[in-house]
Amino acid sequence: MASTSTNKQPLLVDRVLHEVVDLSGATVDVAAGLNITGTNSAALLIDCTQNDGALIEDLYSIAREVTTAYKINIYLSTASDYLRSQQSVYIGTLTGGTGTGAITRIDSASIPTILAPMPHTGSTENKFGAIYIPKNKALWAAVEKQDAGDQALNAPLVGVQGGYY
Repeated sequence: MASTSTNKQPLLVDRVLHEVVDLSGATVDVAAGLNITGTNSAALLIDCTQNDGALIEDLYSIAREVTTAYKINIYLSTASDYLRSQQSVYIGTLTGGTGTGAITRIDSASIPTILAPMPHTGSTENKFGAIYIPKNKALWAAVEKQDAGDQALNAPLVGVQGGYY
């Protein structure tokens, strides 16, 4: 049973999720920095615009056979059809690896800690980190172009694991 609809803690997951999206051609202009400007071809990772939301506990990339480490920007938006600047906000970056099959994960220090209980002994500073996707939001990803002509055809795959509630 989803607990967030009644604002009770701890957050309970109804269905697990594990999605992998190919970012080949999914780009944002590097000149724009963290902001979305002009056209982009970002890829939708998780759509929570029609459900209660999701919790992402792992975000990772799998590199293709490339020598350039692509910078993957992650955005939270209210739109599920196209990533628009007025409806989105930048929430983090993951730098992809180089070489076939190289896996990189988002740094746990880069994502917020959550309220979910964590069994442990000793220090009380141990906490889980996760990306919370609220109801009516969507998670998007895009690689920054290396130059104006870069179509990012060798961009990595990006995956997320967590659960819907």
